[in-house]
Amino acid sequence: MQLIQRSLAPASDLPAEQQIILHAERRQFLKRRWRGIAADGTEFGFDLESRLTDGCVIFHQDGHDYIARQLPETVYQVLCGTPAQAALVGWKVGNLHLPAQILEDAILVLHDEAMAQLLAREGWAFSEPVLRFEPLKAIAHS
Repeated sequence: MQLIQRSLAPASDLPAEQQIILHAERRQFLKRRWRGIAADGTEFGFDLESRLTDGCVIFHQDGHDYIARQLPETVYQVLCGTPAQAALVGWKVGNLHLPAQILEDAILVLHDEAMAQLLAREGWAFSEPVLRFEPLKAIAHS
């Protein structure tokens, strides 16, 4: 098993055929200590100084870069046609303390039962795409 303490680079310069992917859920990218197995079966243990980012190089061996990739997940995509609608959705989602990602015309929210109930109650237009979810980072109250 290879022990990883930090990423080597934010992205690989090697062609795709020289990259070996280690897929991980979004929640793994939030952790400092975890384990994973790359596509070729190489095992990795992580004891990180700081979080990994999607697409970063974690290891290099025999002319290959090992790349950490975030798995896509199902989220709620709530369409926001006006600034007032976006503010209302953002406020109500914020009250649920759910992770959210702000887009130009929509808000992506963690796929969660509380959010499903809010969507049903409010009657907002939404879809459930499967994609790489990158919610805003939480900041403690100051």
